[in-house]
Amino acid sequence: MAHLHSMLRPWLVLTKARLSVLVLWTTAVGALLAWQTHLPGTPLDTARFIGTMIGTALSAACANALNQVLEIRRDALMNRTAQRPLPRGVLSRRWATIVALLLGIGGIALLARTAGESPAILAGITIAIYVAGYTPLKTRSTLNTLVGAVCGAIPPMIGWNAMTGGLETGAWILGALLFIWQIPHFLALAWLFRDDYERGGFVMLPRIDESGRLTGRIVLITTLLLTPLALTATLTGLAGWLYTAGTLALGLWMFRCAWQMHRQHTSLAARGVFRASLVYLSALLLLIVIDRGPIVESAAVAASVEAARDP
Repeated sequence: MAHLHSMLRPWLVLTKARLSVLVLWTTAVGALLAWQTHLPGTPLDTARFIGTMIGTALSAACANALNQVLEIRRDALMNRTAQRPLPRGVLSRRWATIVALLLGIGGIALLARTAGESPAILAGITIAIYVAGYTPLKTRSTLNTLVGAVCGAIPPMIGWNAMTGGLETGAWILGALLFIWQIPHFLALAWLFRDDYERGGFVMLPRIDESGRLTGRIVLITTLLLTPLALTATLTGLAGWLYTAGTLALGLWMFRCAWQMHRQHTSLAARGVFRASLVYLSALLLLIVIDRGPIVESAAVAASVEAARDP
């Protein structure tokens, strides 16, 4: 067992398996929420759901691996990434590229077979943006964070589209929420490893914002946007009272962490934002899955009762 783990570990690091867990969680939420809201009373299509999850996982693994293939030299210069399998020579660039392409082809094909053409196209677009857009832009412009955020916003939309065949309002809410959430999340990480990113030649915002004032301000502003955006799920009937209360509590906590980074510009404050963002997203997505729509439903029932009493 230990031997098998040692053999698989370089490939797991190459494909960023830990990061893919978060991608799969957002994909699952998109799929489950679409099923709950648009296919009520029907059993979950488990084959479609599992195919969507595996296909998305393979696609994410492809994008992550190709990213590391393209950044071998820069990863070798950074303390955080120097021990990855490609800079260390544990894996060859050729085999990493071949495996990455096979993963991508397999993921897109599986999505097309089990979930439909649209989810497969969305996965292909995500890979293309990540590899051909985000990766080269990291060495050229601080706008790379926004491009990378687009890639992170698409997985829940893939899950949603796999269930309904469309991209209804809920899909766009989830996508927008993931897009905005990634900005304070990534900027906090960029501030923590700003020296490492500079050694690697990556143009992150903290590299040109040495004081940290602009980085902290953007973290605060985007964090403030999270709560009203998350509450649109309540306003559109996707979520209920528990979700609403949780959104307000989580938003207040995130704001407190972001405010600390806005004022102090320290690694400790940035680490607080980064860790809080992970808890925030996981908890928020869990709440929206388990607490669907009772506010709107209750309001409709109350209106019906009132109309019956006073025709």
